[in-house]
Amino acid sequence: MEKEPIKSHEDLEVYKMAFDVAMKIFELSKKFPVEERYSLTDQIRRSSRSVCANLAEAWRKRRYEAAFVAKLNDSEAEAAETQTWLKFAVKCSYLDVDTGRELYAVYNRVLGILVTIINNPSPWLIKR
Repeated sequence: MEKEPIKSHEDLEVYKMAFDVAMKIFELSKKFPVEERYSLTDQIRRSSRSVCANLAEAWRKRRYEAAFVAKLNDSEAEAAETQTWLKFAVKCSYLDVDTGRELYAVYNRVLGILVTIINNPSPWLIKR
């Protein structure tokens, strides 16, 4: 069975994975305490969404390897930041340990894919 060609960033498995986990975080964070609204809740939502936003930007910068890799690095950093916020959410008992581990593991997969692309960007670049 042949895969569909990738036409946009939304076709990337890493994007789909990051988008889905960001939406899950959004739903779960609705239950965080009100006093966290302007700190942990906003931060975890922002960083999880930023993984996707930076992937979208990277996709559009594929003509220029340095710009492409820079945006992928930003996406990688946001994914790692989100993992940190997940740890805080678990430690503060806003998320149960199993849910935290599950979400953290998704970000480990996202990070693995991003690092693979960063280390070998050539196949993804638009040839001039």
